[in-house]
Amino acid sequence: MSWWHSEQEVAAPAVPAPRPGEEPELLVAAQQGDAQAAHRLGRLYAGRGDRSAARHWWERAAAAGNVDSAFNLGVWHEKHGTVDEAVTWYELAAGMGDGEAALNLATILLEQRGDLASARGWYERAAHGGCRPAMRRLALICEDAGEEPVAREWHRRAATAGDTDSAHDLGFLAYAAGEETETVTWWEHAARGGHAEAAYHLGLLLQANRDPEGAEAYHRLAAKSEHPGAASRLGALALSRRDLRTALAWFERAAAAGRLEDQRMAGFVCVELNDPAGASHWFGRAAAAGDAESAFNFGLLLIAENGDIAGGQHWFRQAALAGHHRAALELGGLLSATGQAGEAQRWLSDPPPPSWNRMVEPELTARAELAAAATGRRGDVPLRVGDLTEILGTWDLVTRPLRDHGDAVAWLAERSGLHATAIEHLASVRSTLLRPGSAPWPGHGEVERVLATVRMLRLVLLA
Repeated sequence: MSWWHSEQEVAAPAVPAPRPGEEPELLVAAQQGDAQAAHRLGRLYAGRGDRSAARHWWERAAAAGNVDSAFNLGVWHEKHGTVDEAVTWYELAAGMGDGEAALNLATILLEQRGDLASARGWYERAAHGGCRPAMRRLALICEDAGEEPVAREWHRRAATAGDTDSAHDLGFLAYAAGEETETVTWWEHAARGGHAEAAYHLGLLLQANRDPEGAEAYHRLAAKSEHPGAASRLGALALSRRDLRTALAWFERAAAAGRLEDQRMAGFVCVELNDPAGASHWFGRAAAAGDAESAFNFGLLLIAENGDIAGGQHWFRQAALAGHHRAALELGGLLSATGQAGEAQRWLSDPPPPSWNRMVEPELTARAELAAAATGRRGDVPLRVGDLTEILGTWDLVTRPLRDHGDAVAWLAERSGLHATAIEHLASVRSTLLRPGSAPWPGHGEVERVLATVRMLRLVLLA
Protein backbone atom coordinates (compact mmCIF):
# COMPACT_ATOMS: atom_id res chain seq x y z
CA MET A 1 0.00 0.00 0.00
CA SER A 2 1.08 3.62 -0.41
CA TRP A 3 -0.19 6.96 0.72
CA TRP A 4 0.95 10.52 0.76
CA HIS A 5 3.66 11.50 3.15
CA SER A 6 2.96 11.31 6.90
CA GLU A 7 -0.73 10.51 6.79
CA GLN A 8 -0.56 6.74 7.14
CA GLU A 9 2.36 4.51 7.94
CA VAL A 10 2.34 1.52 5.60
CA ALA A 11 4.64 -1.16 4.28
CA ALA A 12 7.15 -0.20 1.59
CA PRO A 13 5.33 -0.17 -1.78
CA ALA A 14 6.17 -2.61 -4.51
CA VAL A 15 6.05 0.23 -7.07
CA PRO A 16 9.25 2.32 -6.97
CA ALA A 17 9.00 5.98 -6.05
CA PRO A 18 9.30 8.52 -8.87
CA ARG A 19 12.81 9.79 -9.47
CA PRO A 20 13.61 13.51 -9.66
CA GLY A 21 12.95 14.78 -13.18
CA GLU A 22 10.82 11.76 -14.08
CA GLU A 23 7.50 13.64 -14.21
CA PRO A 24 7.37 14.23 -18.02
CA GLU A 25 8.12 10.57 -18.72
CA LEU A 26 5.47 9.40 -16.24
CA LEU A 27 2.94 11.87 -17.57
CA VAL A 28 3.30 10.59 -21.11
CA ALA A 29 3.03 6.96 -20.00
CA ALA A 30 0.05 7.65 -17.74
CA GLN A 31 -1.80 9.49 -20.49
CA GLN A 32 -1.26 6.46 -22.72
CA GLY A 33 -3.01 4.23 -20.14
CA ASP A 34 -0.07 2.86 -18.13
CA ALA A 35 -1.67 2.16 -14.72
CA GLN A 36 1.63 1.82 -12.89
CA ALA A 37 2.87 5.13 -14.31
CA ALA A 38 -0.38 6.81 -13.28
CA HIS A 39 -0.01 5.44 -9.76
CA ARG A 40 3.59 6.67 -9.51
CA LEU A 41 2.55 10.03 -10.88
CA GLY A 42 -0.08 10.23 -8.16
CA ARG A 43 2.62 9.52 -5.59
CA LEU A 44 4.76 12.27 -7.02
CA TYR A 45 1.95 14.83 -6.75
CA ALA A 46 1.04 13.59 -3.26
CA GLY A 47 4.63 14.11 -2.19
CA ARG A 48 4.36 17.71 -3.37
CA GLY A 49 1.12 18.21 -1.47
CA ASP A 50 -1.01 18.48 -4.64
CA ARG A 51 -3.74 16.14 -3.50
CA SER A 52 -6.20 17.03 -6.21
CA ALA A 53 -3.73 15.94 -8.90
CA ALA A 54 -2.77 12.87 -6.86
CA ARG A 55 -6.40 11.85 -6.57
CA HIS A 56 -6.94 12.34 -10.30
CA TRP A 57 -4.09 10.04 -11.29
CA TRP A 58 -4.90 7.47 -8.66
CA GLU A 59 -8.46 7.30 -9.94
CA ARG A 60 -7.11 6.69 -13.44
CA ALA A 61 -4.72 4.03 -12.13
CA ALA A 62 -7.35 2.33 -9.98
CA ALA A 63 -9.81 2.22 -12.85
CA ALA A 64 -7.09 0.44 -14.83
CA GLY A 65 -6.62 -2.14 -12.06
CA ASN A 66 -3.91 -0.69 -9.82
CA VAL A 67 -4.65 -2.01 -6.32
CA ASP A 68 -2.42 0.47 -4.45
CA SER A 69 -4.23 3.41 -6.03
CA ALA A 70 -7.61 1.94 -5.13
CA PHE A 71 -6.45 1.52 -1.53
CA ASN A 72 -5.10 5.07 -1.37
CA LEU A 73 -8.38 6.44 -2.63
CA GLY A 74 -10.24 4.46 0.02
CA VAL A 75 -8.03 6.02 2.69
CA TRP A 76 -8.47 9.49 1.16
CA HIS A 77 -12.27 9.28 1.15
CA GLU A 78 -12.40 7.73 4.64
CA LYS A 79 -10.23 10.56 5.97
CA HIS A 80 -12.45 13.20 4.37
CA GLY A 81 -15.75 11.66 5.50
CA THR A 82 -17.04 10.44 2.14
CA VAL A 83 -17.71 6.95 3.43
CA ASP A 84 -19.67 5.62 0.44
CA GLU A 85 -16.78 6.43 -1.88
CA ALA A 86 -14.32 4.93 0.62
CA VAL A 87 -16.33 1.70 0.63
CA THR A 88 -16.34 1.61 -3.16
CA TRP A 89 -12.57 1.97 -3.46
CA TYR A 90 -11.82 -0.38 -0.56
CA GLU A 91 -14.09 -2.99 -2.13
CA LEU A 92 -12.19 -2.66 -5.40
CA ALA A 93 -8.81 -3.02 -3.68
CA ALA A 94 -10.00 -5.83 -1.44
CA GLY A 95 -11.47 -7.64 -4.40
CA MET A 96 -7.99 -7.58 -5.94
CA GLY A 97 -6.58 -9.26 -2.83
CA ASP A 98 -5.48 -6.33 -0.69
CA GLY A 99 -5.78 -7.50 2.94
CA GLU A 100 -5.44 -4.05 4.48
CA ALA A 101 -8.24 -2.75 2.26
CA ALA A 102 -10.41 -5.68 3.37
CA LEU A 103 -9.61 -4.83 7.00
CA ASN A 104 -10.48 -1.15 6.57
CA LEU A 105 -13.63 -2.00 4.65
CA ALA A 106 -14.78 -4.43 7.33
CA THR A 107 -14.15 -1.85 10.04
CA ILE A 108 -16.24 0.79 8.23
CA LEU A 109 -19.05 -1.68 7.65
CA LEU A 110 -19.05 -2.73 11.30
CA GLU A 111 -18.45 0.57 13.10
CA GLN A 112 -20.20 3.04 10.81
CA ARG A 113 -22.92 0.98 9.18
CA GLY A 114 -23.53 -1.73 11.77
CA ASP A 115 -23.41 -4.41 9.07
CA LEU A 116 -21.91 -7.24 11.10
CA ALA A 117 -22.52 -9.98 8.53
CA SER A 118 -20.74 -8.16 5.70
CA ALA A 119 -17.98 -6.98 8.03
CA ARG A 120 -17.36 -10.51 9.22
CA GLY A 121 -17.01 -11.71 5.64
CA TRP A 122 -14.34 -9.13 4.87
CA TYR A 123 -12.54 -9.75 8.17
CA GLU A 124 -12.46 -13.45 7.30
CA ARG A 125 -11.07 -12.68 3.86
CA ALA A 126 -8.35 -10.44 5.34
CA ALA A 127 -7.58 -12.90 8.13
CA HIS A 128 -7.21 -15.83 5.74
CA GLY A 129 -4.81 -13.64 3.80
CA GLY A 130 -2.60 -13.27 6.88
CA CYS A 131 -3.78 -9.89 8.21
CA ARG A 132 -3.11 -10.04 11.96
CA PRO A 133 -5.47 -7.20 13.04
CA ALA A 134 -8.26 -8.90 11.08
CA MET A 135 -7.56 -12.17 12.89
CA ARG A 136 -8.03 -10.43 16.23
CA ARG A 137 -11.19 -8.57 15.20
CA LEU A 138 -12.63 -11.81 13.86
CA ALA A 139 -11.78 -13.59 17.11
CA LEU A 140 -13.64 -10.94 19.11
CA ILE A 141 -16.67 -11.14 16.80
CA CYS A 142 -16.73 -14.91 17.29
CA GLU A 143 -16.48 -14.47 21.07
CA ASP A 144 -19.47 -12.13 21.03
CA ALA A 145 -21.39 -14.66 18.92
CA GLY A 146 -20.68 -17.42 21.46
CA GLU A 147 -18.46 -19.31 19.01
CA GLU A 148 -15.66 -19.93 21.48
CA PRO A 149 -13.75 -22.68 19.63
CA VAL A 150 -13.58 -20.53 16.49
CA ALA A 151 -12.69 -17.47 18.56
CA ARG A 152 -9.87 -19.32 20.25
CA GLU A 153 -8.48 -20.46 16.91
CA TRP A 154 -8.40 -16.92 15.50
CA HIS A 155 -6.91 -15.59 18.74
CA ARG A 156 -4.30 -18.35 18.49
CA ARG A 157 -3.40 -17.37 14.92
CA ALA A 158 -3.20 -13.69 15.86
CA ALA A 159 -1.13 -14.44 18.96
CA THR A 160 1.24 -16.68 17.00
CA ALA A 161 1.65 -13.80 14.56
CA GLY A 162 2.65 -11.51 17.43
CA ASP A 163 -0.59 -10.04 18.80
CA THR A 164 -0.05 -9.95 22.56
CA ASP A 165 -3.63 -8.80 23.25
CA SER A 166 -4.93 -12.00 21.68
CA ALA A 167 -2.42 -14.04 23.69
CA HIS A 168 -3.74 -12.33 26.83
CA ASP A 169 -7.33 -13.08 25.79
CA LEU A 170 -6.45 -16.71 25.10
CA GLY A 171 -5.12 -16.95 28.63
CA PHE A 172 -8.45 -15.76 30.03
CA LEU A 173 -10.50 -18.06 27.81
CA ALA A 174 -8.39 -20.96 29.03
CA TYR A 175 -8.66 -19.77 32.66
CA ALA A 176 -12.45 -19.62 32.48
CA ALA A 177 -12.44 -23.17 31.11
CA GLY A 178 -10.25 -24.44 33.94
CA GLU A 179 -7.24 -24.97 31.68
CA GLU A 180 -4.56 -23.36 33.84
CA THR A 181 -1.57 -24.90 32.03
CA GLU A 182 -2.83 -23.33 28.80
CA THR A 183 -3.42 -20.08 30.66
CA VAL A 184 0.19 -19.97 31.82
CA THR A 185 1.43 -20.70 28.29
CA TRP A 186 -0.39 -17.75 26.70
CA TRP A 187 0.18 -15.26 29.52
CA GLU A 188 3.89 -16.10 29.43
CA HIS A 189 3.83 -15.57 25.67
CA ALA A 190 2.16 -12.18 26.05
CA ALA A 191 4.34 -11.13 28.98
CA ARG A 192 7.49 -11.88 26.97
CA GLY A 193 6.08 -9.58 24.31
CA GLY A 194 5.79 -6.72 26.79
CA HIS A 195 2.11 -7.09 27.76
CA ALA A 196 1.97 -5.72 31.32
CA GLU A 197 -1.57 -6.96 32.06
CA ALA A 198 -0.58 -10.49 31.10
CA ALA A 199 2.46 -10.33 33.36
CA TYR A 200 0.28 -9.06 36.21
CA HIS A 201 -2.39 -11.70 35.75
CA LEU A 202 0.21 -14.44 35.49
CA GLY A 203 1.62 -13.19 38.78
CA LEU A 204 -1.85 -13.49 40.32
CA LEU A 205 -2.27 -17.02 39.01
CA LEU A 206 1.10 -18.06 40.42
CA GLN A 207 0.14 -16.45 43.74
CA ALA A 208 -3.16 -18.34 43.71
CA ASN A 209 -1.21 -21.56 43.19
CA ARG A 210 1.13 -20.77 46.10
CA ASP A 211 4.19 -19.78 44.10
CA PRO A 212 5.05 -16.44 45.74
CA GLU A 213 8.53 -16.25 44.18
CA GLY A 214 7.13 -16.66 40.67
CA ALA A 215 4.36 -14.19 41.44
CA GLU A 216 6.86 -11.60 42.63
CA ALA A 217 8.96 -12.00 39.49
CA TYR A 218 6.03 -11.35 37.17
CA HIS A 219 4.69 -8.51 39.28
CA ARG A 220 8.09 -6.86 39.11
CA LEU A 221 8.01 -7.31 35.34
CA ALA A 222 4.56 -5.67 35.17
CA ALA A 223 5.65 -2.89 37.52
CA LYS A 224 8.43 -1.96 35.07
CA SER A 225 5.58 -0.90 32.76
CA GLU A 226 4.02 1.15 35.58
CA HIS A 227 1.22 -1.35 36.24
CA PRO A 228 -0.51 -0.01 39.40
CA GLY A 229 -1.90 -3.38 40.47
CA ALA A 230 1.57 -4.89 40.35
CA ALA A 231 2.93 -1.99 42.43
CA SER A 232 0.16 -2.63 44.97
CA ARG A 233 1.00 -6.34 45.18
CA LEU A 234 4.67 -5.56 45.63
CA GLY A 235 3.77 -3.07 48.34
CA ALA A 236 1.79 -5.72 50.21
CA LEU A 237 4.71 -8.14 49.85
CA ALA A 238 7.17 -5.60 51.26
CA LEU A 239 4.75 -4.85 54.10
CA SER A 240 4.54 -8.55 54.98
CA ARG A 241 8.34 -8.48 55.27
CA ARG A 242 8.11 -5.36 57.47
CA ASP A 243 10.12 -3.37 54.93
CA LEU A 244 8.05 -0.25 55.49
CA ARG A 245 10.03 2.16 53.33
CA THR A 246 9.89 -0.14 50.33
CA ALA A 247 6.21 -0.84 50.97
CA LEU A 248 5.45 2.88 51.07
CA ALA A 249 7.31 3.48 47.80
CA TRP A 250 5.27 0.78 46.03
CA PHE A 251 1.95 1.87 47.53
CA GLU A 252 2.64 5.46 46.55
CA ARG A 253 3.33 4.38 42.95
CA ALA A 254 -0.02 2.58 42.90
CA ALA A 255 -1.76 5.44 44.73
CA ALA A 256 -0.54 7.94 42.15
CA ALA A 257 -2.69 6.09 39.60
CA GLY A 258 -5.79 7.00 41.64
CA ARG A 259 -6.30 3.66 43.40
CA LEU A 260 -8.12 4.48 46.63
CA GLU A 261 -7.15 1.28 48.40
CA ASP A 262 -3.48 2.05 47.81
CA GLN A 263 -3.83 5.65 48.92
CA ARG A 264 -5.32 4.26 52.12
CA MET A 265 -2.51 1.72 52.50
CA ALA A 266 0.07 4.46 51.95
CA GLY A 267 -1.61 6.32 54.80
CA PHE A 268 -1.41 3.30 57.11
CA VAL A 269 2.27 2.78 56.33
CA CYS A 270 2.95 6.47 57.03
CA VAL A 271 1.32 5.99 60.44
CA GLU A 272 3.65 3.03 61.05
CA LEU A 273 6.59 5.23 60.06
CA ASN A 274 5.45 7.99 62.43
CA ASP A 275 4.89 10.35 59.50
CA PRO A 276 1.61 12.15 60.32
CA ALA A 277 2.03 14.61 57.45
CA GLY A 278 2.30 11.75 54.94
CA ALA A 279 -0.59 9.90 56.53
CA SER A 280 -2.71 13.05 56.46
CA HIS A 281 -1.94 13.54 52.77
CA TRP A 282 -2.92 10.04 51.69
CA PHE A 283 -5.91 9.58 54.03
CA GLY A 284 -7.16 13.02 53.05
CA ARG A 285 -6.80 12.35 49.34
CA ALA A 286 -8.63 9.02 49.53
CA ALA A 287 -11.29 10.44 51.86
CA ALA A 288 -12.00 13.29 49.48
CA ALA A 289 -12.52 10.71 46.72
CA GLY A 290 -15.11 8.86 48.82
CA ASP A 291 -13.20 6.12 50.63
CA ALA A 292 -15.03 5.61 53.95
CA GLU A 293 -12.17 3.83 55.75
CA SER A 294 -9.78 6.64 54.84
CA ALA A 295 -12.30 9.26 55.94
CA PHE A 296 -12.58 7.53 59.33
CA ASN A 297 -8.80 7.35 59.75
CA PHE A 298 -8.37 10.91 58.56
CA GLY A 299 -10.80 12.01 61.26
CA LEU A 300 -8.85 10.08 63.90
CA LEU A 301 -5.62 11.63 62.69
CA LEU A 302 -6.96 15.18 62.73
CA ILE A 303 -8.09 14.81 66.32
CA ALA A 304 -5.01 12.94 67.59
CA GLU A 305 -2.36 15.07 65.86
CA ASN A 306 -3.97 18.48 65.57
CA GLY A 307 -6.74 18.50 68.15
CA ASP A 308 -9.09 19.38 65.29
CA ILE A 309 -12.43 18.26 66.72
CA ALA A 310 -14.49 19.96 64.01
CA GLY A 311 -12.42 18.37 61.25
CA GLY A 312 -12.59 14.98 62.90
CA GLN A 313 -16.33 15.28 63.30
CA HIS A 314 -16.72 16.20 59.63
CA TRP A 315 -14.83 13.16 58.37
CA PHE A 316 -16.47 10.81 60.86
CA ARG A 317 -19.82 11.98 59.52
CA GLN A 318 -18.74 11.46 55.90
CA ALA A 319 -17.56 7.95 56.71
CA ALA A 320 -20.70 7.14 58.72
CA LEU A 321 -22.94 8.35 55.90
CA ALA A 322 -21.02 5.99 53.61
CA GLY A 323 -21.85 3.07 55.94
CA HIS A 324 -18.79 2.92 58.20
CA HIS A 325 -19.76 1.29 61.50
CA ARG A 326 -16.91 2.51 63.74
CA ALA A 327 -17.14 6.04 62.32
CA ALA A 328 -20.81 6.18 63.33
CA LEU A 329 -19.96 5.14 66.89
CA GLU A 330 -17.05 7.61 67.13
CA LEU A 331 -19.25 10.36 65.73
CA GLY A 332 -21.97 9.55 68.25
CA GLY A 333 -19.47 9.72 71.11
CA LEU A 334 -18.00 12.99 69.84
CA LEU A 335 -21.45 14.54 69.47
CA SER A 336 -22.38 13.44 72.97
CA ALA A 337 -19.22 15.04 74.37
CA THR A 338 -19.99 18.31 72.62
CA GLY A 339 -23.61 18.46 73.82
CA GLN A 340 -25.35 17.35 70.63
CA ALA A 341 -27.27 14.53 72.28
CA GLY A 342 -30.08 14.27 69.72
CA GLU A 343 -27.90 13.51 66.70
CA ALA A 344 -25.55 11.45 68.88
CA GLN A 345 -28.40 9.15 69.88
CA ARG A 346 -29.42 8.62 66.27
CA TRP A 347 -25.94 7.40 65.34
CA LEU A 348 -25.41 5.35 68.50
CA SER A 349 -28.79 3.63 68.45
CA ASP A 350 -28.74 2.59 64.80
CA PRO A 351 -25.21 2.53 63.37
CA PRO A 352 -24.50 0.95 59.98
CA PRO A 353 -23.66 -2.76 60.23
CA PRO A 354 -19.95 -3.66 60.44
CA SER A 355 -18.33 -4.17 57.06
CA TRP A 356 -15.79 -6.79 56.06
CA ASN A 357 -12.30 -5.55 56.92
CA ARG A 358 -10.32 -8.67 57.77
CA MET A 359 -7.04 -9.67 56.17
CA VAL A 360 -7.43 -12.53 53.69
CA GLU A 361 -4.84 -14.98 52.43
CA PRO A 362 -3.11 -13.62 49.29
CA GLU A 363 -4.05 -16.80 47.41
CA LEU A 364 -7.72 -15.97 47.91
CA THR A 365 -7.41 -12.30 46.96
CA ALA A 366 -5.57 -13.40 43.80
CA ARG A 367 -8.46 -15.70 42.84
CA ALA A 368 -10.92 -12.87 43.51
CA GLU A 369 -8.97 -10.47 41.26
CA LEU A 370 -8.71 -13.03 38.47
CA ALA A 371 -12.45 -13.72 38.56
CA ALA A 372 -13.24 -10.00 38.52
CA ALA A 373 -10.90 -9.44 35.57
CA ALA A 374 -12.34 -12.42 33.69
CA THR A 375 -15.91 -11.20 34.08
CA GLY A 376 -15.07 -7.65 32.97
CA ARG A 377 -12.70 -8.52 30.13
CA ARG A 378 -15.09 -7.83 27.23
CA GLY A 379 -16.48 -4.55 28.49
CA ASP A 380 -19.03 -6.02 30.89
CA VAL A 381 -19.37 -4.69 34.43
CA PRO A 382 -16.88 -6.81 36.39
CA LEU A 383 -17.69 -8.49 39.65
CA ARG A 384 -16.30 -6.47 42.56
CA VAL A 385 -13.02 -7.77 43.93
CA GLY A 386 -14.04 -6.76 47.45
CA ASP A 387 -17.26 -8.77 47.25
CA LEU A 388 -15.50 -11.89 46.00
CA THR A 389 -12.77 -11.50 48.62
CA GLU A 390 -15.43 -11.25 51.32
CA ILE A 391 -17.08 -14.45 50.11
CA LEU A 392 -13.84 -16.42 50.01
CA GLY A 393 -12.50 -14.93 53.24
CA THR A 394 -15.69 -15.55 55.20
CA TRP A 395 -15.82 -19.22 54.21
CA ASP A 396 -12.17 -19.59 55.19
CA LEU A 397 -12.85 -17.91 58.53
CA VAL A 398 -16.02 -19.70 59.59
CA THR A 399 -14.84 -23.19 58.58
CA ARG A 400 -11.48 -23.05 60.41
CA PRO A 401 -12.76 -25.16 63.33
CA LEU A 402 -13.51 -28.01 60.91
CA ARG A 403 -11.03 -30.83 60.49
CA ASP A 404 -12.97 -32.50 57.70
CA HIS A 405 -14.27 -29.95 55.19
CA GLY A 406 -16.21 -32.60 53.31
CA ASP A 407 -19.30 -31.98 55.47
CA ALA A 408 -18.85 -28.18 55.69
CA VAL A 409 -22.29 -27.40 54.22
CA ALA A 410 -24.18 -29.53 56.74
CA TRP A 411 -22.00 -28.29 59.61
CA LEU A 412 -22.53 -24.61 58.72
CA ALA A 413 -26.26 -25.09 58.24
CA GLU A 414 -26.58 -26.78 61.64
CA ARG A 415 -24.42 -24.22 63.45
CA SER A 416 -25.97 -21.13 61.85
CA GLY A 417 -29.60 -22.17 61.46
CA LEU A 418 -29.51 -21.00 57.83
CA HIS A 419 -31.21 -23.10 55.18
CA ALA A 420 -28.91 -25.72 53.66
CA THR A 421 -29.69 -24.52 50.12
CA ALA A 422 -28.25 -21.08 50.93
CA ILE A 423 -25.04 -22.67 52.23
CA GLU A 424 -24.90 -24.97 49.19
CA HIS A 425 -25.23 -21.94 46.90
CA LEU A 426 -22.38 -20.23 48.77
CA ALA A 427 -20.25 -23.38 48.46
CA SER A 428 -20.97 -23.58 44.73
CA VAL A 429 -19.97 -19.96 44.07
CA ARG A 430 -16.84 -20.40 46.17
CA SER A 431 -15.91 -23.50 44.18
CA THR A 432 -16.31 -21.62 40.89
CA LEU A 433 -14.06 -18.80 42.09
CA LEU A 434 -11.37 -21.20 43.28
CA ARG A 435 -11.68 -23.72 40.44
CA PRO A 436 -12.78 -21.90 37.28
CA GLY A 437 -14.40 -24.05 34.65
CA SER A 438 -16.44 -26.05 37.15
CA ALA A 439 -19.44 -23.77 36.45
CA PRO A 440 -20.14 -20.43 34.72
CA TRP A 441 -19.05 -17.29 36.53
CA PRO A 442 -21.70 -16.04 38.99
CA GLY A 443 -23.75 -13.01 38.01
CA HIS A 444 -24.07 -9.82 40.02
CA GLY A 445 -27.42 -10.84 41.51
CA GLU A 446 -26.04 -14.21 42.49
CA VAL A 447 -23.09 -12.57 44.24
CA GLU A 448 -25.45 -10.28 46.17
CA ARG A 449 -27.44 -13.27 47.43
CA VAL A 450 -24.28 -15.07 48.49
CA LEU A 451 -23.02 -11.92 50.25
CA ALA A 452 -26.21 -11.87 52.30
CA THR A 453 -25.50 -15.46 53.32
CA VAL A 454 -21.88 -14.87 54.35
CA ARG A 455 -22.84 -11.77 56.35
CA MET A 456 -25.48 -13.73 58.20
CA LEU A 457 -22.95 -16.49 58.87
CA ARG A 458 -20.55 -13.99 60.41
CA LEU A 459 -23.30 -12.39 62.45
CA VAL A 460 -24.42 -15.72 63.86
CA LEU A 461 -21.15 -17.62 64.19
CA LEU A 462 -18.70 -14.85 65.10
CA ALA A 463 -20.85 -12.73 67.38
